[in-house]
Amino acid sequence: MNQVIVIGGGASGMLAAIFSANQNSNTILIDRMDRFGRKLRITGKGRGNLTNIADVDEFMNNFPGNGRFLHSALNFFSNQDVMKFFENLGIELKIERGGRVFPKSDRAQDLVDALDSKLRDLNVEIHIKSRVIKILTESNRVTGVELHNGRKIFGNRVILATGGKSYPATGSTGDGYELARYLGHSITPILPSLIPLETVEDFVKDLQGLTLKNVRAKFNRHEEFGEMLFTHFGISGPIILTLSREVAKSLTQKSPAKISIDLKPALTFDQLENRVLRDFSKFRRKTIRNGLTELLPMKLIPIILDVAKIDSNLQVDQISQNSRRKLIETLKNFQLTIKSTRPIDEAIVTQGGIATKEINPKTMESKIIHGLFFAGEVIDIDGFTGGFNLQAAFSTGAVAGNFSGINNDRSEINDR
Repeated sequence: MNQVIVIGGGASGMLAAIFSANQNSNTILIDRMDRFGRKLRITGKGRGNLTNIADVDEFMNNFPGNGRFLHSALNFFSNQDVMKFFENLGIELKIERGGRVFPKSDRAQDLVDALDSKLRDLNVEIHIKSRVIKILTESNRVTGVELHNGRKIFGNRVILATGGKSYPATGSTGDGYELARYLGHSITPILPSLIPLETVEDFVKDLQGLTLKNVRAKFNRHEEFGEMLFTHFGISGPIILTLSREVAKSLTQKSPAKISIDLKPALTFDQLENRVLRDFSKFRRKTIRNGLTELLPMKLIPIILDVAKIDSNLQVDQISQNSRRKLIETLKNFQLTIKSTRPIDEAIVTQGGIATKEINPKTMESKIIHGLFFAGEVIDIDGFTGGFNLQAAFSTGAVAGNFSGINNDRSEINDR
C-alpha cells in the first residue's frame, strides 16, 4: 500500500489528499498554517468562485500560462465533476454572470468546511503548523519528507501542492519552488499576475475610487473591454487585472509599459466628434469644464482637459477645432504609464513555477523524481479570473491524488 504525503493544505492539496485516500492509500496532509484552505476562504471575494461552466477549449483559452498542459487534467476532473463533487458534499451551487459558479450561501468557508469534513471521514492523517524543509529521495525515488523540527515522515509518494507566491499570509510563500529546485526541477521566472498596477501619473490620486464601465484598455497587442478602477496608486479592476500579466512581463524587460484607455469604444472618432459637437452646441455658453458633464464623470473632466492641454476655464464656444480634435484623441487614447505592479504579495495568482515540460500532464508526476507529484499553483500555470484558477487547482489535485494513490510502478502510472 502506498504512503502518500501531501505538502500544502490549499484547494489542490485537499483535493489531492481526498483522491489519494479514495485509492485506499495511507494519506498524510501537511500544512504550515494553523488551518487548511486559507486562500480558498478568500476566493471570489469570500464568496467562493469554485469554477466556471465554460467548455474545455474555453478553459484552456483562459489560461495564457500553459493552458494546453491542463487538457488531460480538465478531462479527468472537469468543471461538471467539481460541481457534482461539492453537491455530493452537501453544497448547493448557483451560476452567475460569466458562467461563474458559487455556493448558494455565498460563503467560501462552506467549501473549506466540506473538504475538511471529507478528509476526516477518509481518515487522512493531518499535520498543521508543520513546515516541510526537504523532500527526501534515494536513487531518484521519493522516500519521505523532513520537517522544520527535524522530524522525518516516510512515504513512497509525495505531492507538492504549496501554491504560488501570492498572498503569503495564507501560506503561499513560494517555498515549494525551492523544494522542487533542490531535486533538479526548473523554475520559470516568478511574477505576479492578476494584480493592480502603479502609474507614473500622480493625477490618479484625484481619481481614487472612480470606476469606469464599458471602456477598452489596450497594452501592446492585448485588449480588454469592461470595467476598471482608479486607486490612490494607479489602476485596478477586471480589465486591468487581466492585462497585468503581460505588463508584469514587459516591466522585467525594462520595456515601456503604457496602457491606452478608449473611454468611448462604442463610438468611432467621427461619431464621437459629432457627439461632442452636439454637447458643445447645447452648452456653448458654459465653460468647457461644465460642458462635458454629460460625456464624462466630473472627477475625470479636469484630468482629460489637462492631458489635452485645454484651459478648463475657456467657454465652450471658444474651443478651436484643433483643440476639439485633441480632446477627442485623448478620449479615444487616454494613456497611462505603468512604473510597476503592486507587490507580488497582493497578486491573485502567480505566473511562473515548476516547468510543465518536466511534469507528466496525464498524471502530474515528475519526469525527474519517481513518486513526486505536483498540483495547483506551484506549477507554471496561471489563468484569468472567473473560477478558472481554482478549477485548475481542483483538477491537478485530483489527478495527482488519484495517480499517486495507484499502487503501480512508474511505467505503469505514466502509460495511463
